[in-house]
Formats: sequence, structure tokens, C-alpha cells
Amino acid sequence: MSLKKRSQWCLVVSGTVSLILLMTVLYSSNRGQRRSSSSLTLDYQLMGRPLYKLDLSWPKNPEIFTGEVFCVAVNQYAAVVYVGSNVPKVLVFTTEGDFLMSWNTTTLEMPHGMFLADAASKDPTVWITDVGDGPYGHCIKQYSPSGMLLQVNASGKAGSGLDPLQFDQPAEIFVHESGEMYIVDGDGGMNNRLIKLSKNQQVLWMHAEKGQSLAQFYIPHSVTVDSAQRVWVADRGNKRIQVFNSITGDWLGTWGSCFTEDAPYSVRLTPDKKYFVVVQLNTNQITLLDAPPVGLIGQCKVVSVIQLAEDVKPHLVDLDLKAGALYVAEIGAQQAQKFTPFSLGGNLL
Repeated sequence: MSLKKRSQWCLVVSGTVSLILLMTVLYSSNRGQRRSSSSLTLDYQLMGRPLYKLDLSWPKNPEIFTGEVFCVAVNQYAAVVYVGSNVPKVLVFTTEGDFLMSWNTTTLEMPHGMFLADAASKDPTVWITDVGDGPYGHCIKQYSPSGMLLQVNASGKAGSGLDPLQFDQPAEIFVHESGEMYIVDGDGGMNNRLIKLSKNQQVLWMHAEKGQSLAQFYIPHSVTVDSAQRVWVADRGNKRIQVFNSITGDWLGTWGSCFTEDAPYSVRLTPDKKYFVVVQLNTNQITLLDAPPVGLIGQCKVVSVIQLAEDVKPHLVDLDLKAGALYVAEIGAQQAQKFTPFSLGGNLL
């Protein structure tokens, strides 16, 4: 197992002042068997209004990451962070950075998306979308916090059927507090679908056409629901976010002007519901967008950008809805990172 050092360069650029402050932070950690022996330099820049800063102390033992990292989910009440990877499948940390355990389960093949449901209850569960091609792939699964498989949603064979329900590389799931589920199905597979399921997992409505027109998708990759009954979908292949009514499924609007260079891969709301967090894998950016008020979609507006180094490749994110911290799963850097809100320039809690 080889030891590597990584260097982190921080450049904070404020859009309201002409002075550029260059901050250089050097730190090192063990990385074992993750990449070539060359070190990774992360150019970490904040552009626009600074809202988040990198927490260099999380996790405390980064060498535990040994594979590509695809997804994260946070239980803000238990102060626990779940990280989905290809090896091992799930790593569990505290929000302070201590490593707790890994799931050595054989029921997961390739975790892609992750969601923590019923966080405030005595029985929270972790939902994971599995894009693997084996007997446990093309499914959405529910696990206990310790990694016990509770249920499998779908037949396990790639397809487009609704009875029984089938998926083909389901990208992500959002579980509403009502128990209703929103699923984006099609991380490059045969499907390009947004599906809403009832608490009893019956299809309530669906958009399933591939294309560039309204309410059509090309690789829908992430989904979230706000408090105004709006469903926000990162329509990756079309470089846009589409918005729908969560009750009826009606199309409400599209955001595309913010994604001319690269597609949105994730879409999540900050705890105060003021901003959307969107990552763009190919340009290695974390972008915060203004969340529109109720009754208005309008056009997207960039508030802040965190520019990561080349080849970090941020994939999906989650937020601690209690502390406000942002966790980013990074495929290229083979790690998850934590960003905390600035105490100045706006409280995100």
C-alpha cells in the first residue's frame, strides 16, 4: 500500500471587491491504493458570494477511501454520514470525521444514489440505487443503518416494465416525508424516466420520453422536492434542470442558462431553502443557485461557485439539514469531502 500526499490550494475571490486574496493550505494524508503515485493538487476557489469553506479535518482517516465515491447521505439527528463507493460499498463516518464501520454486504453491486429517510424517527433507513449488472443490480434497495437489507424495489433485471416494476441503472431517489418516492431512472441505460411512487410503491405519475422537448429527458441524474410541491430534476444529458408539480406531475419550467459549459449532476436544497446546490462533474464545480419563491420558476441565477481541481469529478451531494454542512462525493478524487457554511456572508441554517 503506497502513501501519498495531497496539496490543497485555496483562492477566495469575492465578486464585490477587486482585491483577490490567495490562501495556500498544505496538508497531507495517507491514501493507499487509490491512484498512481503522483499527488493530486486541488485548486479550491470560491467565486461570487462565499457561502461554504472546505473542512480540512474531515474525515480524520481519509486513507479509508479505496475506490471511486459516488454518493453520500447524512442523518443529521444521529450525526452520521453514509458514503457509497465501489470498494467497499458503503462507508459510515460521524459528522466529526470518525470512521465507524463499513458495510460488507453482498447485496450491493454498484451504489449510485443514496437517500436517508425517516431521519428523525427511531428507525431511519438508507435507500440506495444500484446500477450494477449482476443479480442484485438495476434495483432500489432499503437498508437499516447497520447495512441490513430490508427490501428491494424492482425485479433486479434491467427493463422498463411497471408491473412488476423494472429499472435500468436508476440514478437517484428522493423519499418525501409522506413516504412517497421520486426516482430518476436512466444513468445511461434504456430508460429516461422520472417516476413518482406512492407510499405503497404504486406508480402515481411518470414522464418517460427520451428527448430534448419539455418533460422529456436524456440521462436524468438527480431529483429533489421542495416545500412548495415542486420537483427539481437534473436533466444531465440535456444540460438543464426541469421542474414539475409534485402532485400532478405537470411541467412547470426549465433552467438551462447556467449550464452552457457543463451539465448539472446533482440538485439539493440548503437547509434554509434559499439555494440549490448543483455539481458539474466535467468542469469540477460546485454551484449554488438562488431558489425561486413560491409561484415563480424564472431563470437560474448563480450566487456562488466552488471551483475544484481538474479531475476531482464531483458526482452527487447531500446536506446536513441541522448543521448546514455540505458533503460531496467525488469520483475522480476517490473521496468524499465536507464543506461548512461561512459564519459571515450568510447563515445557511
